[in-house]
Amino acid sequence: MILAASDRAESFTQFLTVILVFVLVLVLTYLTTRFVGNYQKTKAATRNFDVIETYRITNGKYLQIVRIGSRYVVIGIGKDDITSICELSEEDIRLVPDDSGQVMDFKALLEKAGQRFGKGNKENEK
Repeated sequence: MILAASDRAESFTQFLTVILVFVLVLVLTYLTTRFVGNYQKTKAATRNFDVIETYRITNGKYLQIVRIGSRYVVIGIGKDDITSICELSEEDIRLVPDDSGQVMDFKALLEKAGQRFGKGNKENEK
């Protein structure tokens, strides 16, 4: 079956319309993503809560150091609950700047907290 010239022109026009709509949707998606990203970034910068570091213990269980205002708190996060473990002073936290903001040595901090809170309480119980 051979298409007439008018049929080919109509098919070509439909093809160009589909391509144009596709490009328009891509541009709108890009602009919307940039707008939402910038909005979230400025909104997060003005908040008093900041997750400094997260340490995964097992599946579904994490330790997090969270800055709330000017205080630092270690919390344990489970599947269905959140538990406050201890409060840290700013001197207890070693912040190492990198590309994404601030990161600290959580392993050393966890060992220090374990010595201060965990092991000391067990020795007193004996």
